[in-house]
Amino acid sequence: MQSSLLAAVPAPPTSFDGATEALAVVVLLVVFAMLREALLRSQVRLYAVQSLAVSALAGVLAASQHAGELYVLAGLSLVLKVVVVPTVVLRLLTEAEVDLAGSHRFGVATMVLVGVAVSVFGFLAISAVHINPSGAAGLPVPALGAATATVLVSFLLVMFRADVVSQAVGFFSMENGVSVASLVIAARLPLILEIGFLFDLLVAVVAFGVLMRAHHRRASSLSTETLDQLRG
Repeated sequence: MQSSLLAAVPAPPTSFDGATEALAVVVLLVVFAMLREALLRSQVRLYAVQSLAVSALAGVLAASQHAGELYVLAGLSLVLKVVVVPTVVLRLLTEAEVDLAGSHRFGVATMVLVGVAVSVFGFLAISAVHINPSGAAGLPVPALGAATATVLVSFLLVMFRADVVSQAVGFFSMENGVSVASLVIAARLPLILEIGFLFDLLVAVVAFGVLMRAHHRRASSLSTETLDQLRG
């Protein structure tokens, strides 16, 4: 009887589980900071902090599994997402001489409340999906809820902000959420696929950069409100 009761008690979380889940929560909390931040430069810097947490997740997972390809992924993510992408976007902002985000479609409090609602939905949706972590060599399953919530709140950032930079940062943040989810579900993907995902991000940066420059030259602003008038 006593042995059956002990078997029913779940094992306490390990230090690896605690560290990785904390980093996944940091990734989610940074998105909320982006949602309420009015300065474009601050949004870009917050994206760099979020990307640093994602790189740290890949590094911790690489250390726990002694996986060389994950070390490469963590290094590439650190260089591209933490250094290259923020530097390029900040340089474009310097050329445009704009630092204030475009108008909000809703108030800050409303956006945060909607973000909390979709985050709860993301966690509940993932908890309803039964994933067996014993066969997976990735992050703990609870981190998948944080990754899903990150994608949903990032999508809100794209919808609720009316400027090109905020929408680009929201898109980049969604990619970070997908990266965390991939570390939970399929951490040992072939390295060539992981590198392909990172280069897709670079293509998106180039596309958004061209859009920012072209739109600023035409409208002398980064606001997308003028683009809304093109709807038929």
